[in-house]
Amino acid sequence: MTDRIETLIILGAGGDLTSRLLLPGLASLLASARGESVQLIGVDRGQFTDAAWTSRVTDAFAAQDSALGTRVADASVYLQGDATNADDLQRALAAATGRVALYFALPPAVTILVVKALATLDLPKGIVFALEKPFGTDLATAKALNRRVEKLVPEEQVFRVDHFLGKSTVLNLLGLRFANRIIEPLFSASNVEKVEIVFDEQLALEGRAGYYDKAGALIDMIQSHLLLVLALTAMEPPASVDADDLRGGMAQLLRATRSWEKDGTSSHRGRYTAGTIAGRALPAYTAEEGVDPERATETLAEVTLAVDNWRWAGVPFVLRSGKAIGEARQEIVVTLRDVPHLPVGLHGPKGPVQLRISMKPATLELDLMVNGEDDPFELERVVLAADLGAGELSAYGEVLAGLLDGDPTLSVRGDVAEECWRILAPFVAAWKRNAVPLDSYPAGSAGPASWS
Repeated sequence: MTDRIETLIILGAGGDLTSRLLLPGLASLLASARGESVQLIGVDRGQFTDAAWTSRVTDAFAAQDSALGTRVADASVYLQGDATNADDLQRALAAATGRVALYFALPPAVTILVVKALATLDLPKGIVFALEKPFGTDLATAKALNRRVEKLVPEEQVFRVDHFLGKSTVLNLLGLRFANRIIEPLFSASNVEKVEIVFDEQLALEGRAGYYDKAGALIDMIQSHLLLVLALTAMEPPASVDADDLRGGMAQLLRATRSWEKDGTSSHRGRYTAGTIAGRALPAYTAEEGVDPERATETLAEVTLAVDNWRWAGVPFVLRSGKAIGEARQEIVVTLRDVPHLPVGLHGPKGPVQLRISMKPATLELDLMVNGEDDPFELERVVLAADLGAGELSAYGEVLAGLLDGDPTLSVRGDVAEECWRILAPFVAAWKRNAVPLDSYPAGSAGPASWS
């Protein structure tokens, strides 16, 4: 293990990401048994007084440990500056002590400008770059950014952040699959009819038009988060969970993944209209503040993928994510094939047998067919259920723990980031040429009525 990070510099410290996820994640880590001290430096164009910055940091720690938040805030520094300006970056680096992590809480277009500016500086030894998703805006920009970054620091000093890799339920996939002899043999084409990875949420735009209207559900959720969940769900058993073995296995799986129909038409897209969720009236997406209706941004995306390897040949993987859906659903559903032969004389309920791994709440459910109580030849469906352990840290806390410890296991490797863009390129192209219609669905519904 390398020397621990002593200073965390956040570029884009005044943004929504920092206040909503990054600072609370740091609070989760520092308040835990795994937490150690770290100097915090915030950099942004906005004007923050010392008191305003201190309050911002303290508020993020309020749910964990207010006294700890006060200590961290009092020791932290806020610097007003332009992260794309080399002089301002040098000023931030000069204020740091020890080994430094530079966290890019910035949009992709700004990130590449910052990297260009950093190329003109003498960087501190051992500096780590933490790059937020999306990494680039397409395959070409992801490759270009990778090439620029690798000229500045080696791959082991680059953390491409995707907080889904820090979710306790996602990490539970490793133990569930590879520590249970009864589960792992099920995960193959001979036993599985299809796999669905779903992240539907009741939340609507929630004031994020500046980012979301340019990304949409496909880029915001599927391109990064759900493809990584797919990799952990379907990868071959690794020799260890060390960074090289685990990330290598994920990369191998994603290299074998492609659009089910190679022209990208094995997909759906939709956008919510006005509706009601939990008694709250929501306007149509196109009426949300900051949205450009001409952009045809989707708020619900579904793609079907194939994995061209021995284990998964012929099994469809359906990835879906949407906003303003009536029932929140965040789960991996493995639908098993029917038994090859049901003995004549046994009768029971129809419908698929499934293994359901819920990300929120963290639960596991497996359908079983058993003999009925009244008639032993009449089968009944029962559910074998278990709660999955919640992690001590939040998802961002887990990612930050790896960052500060210099352990890249929960970061996205450069080639994996490129593969994710490569996989979705056919869908992006099909949608641009309107080969897939933009359907509509009322907010609070399950999605467009025409979707199966």
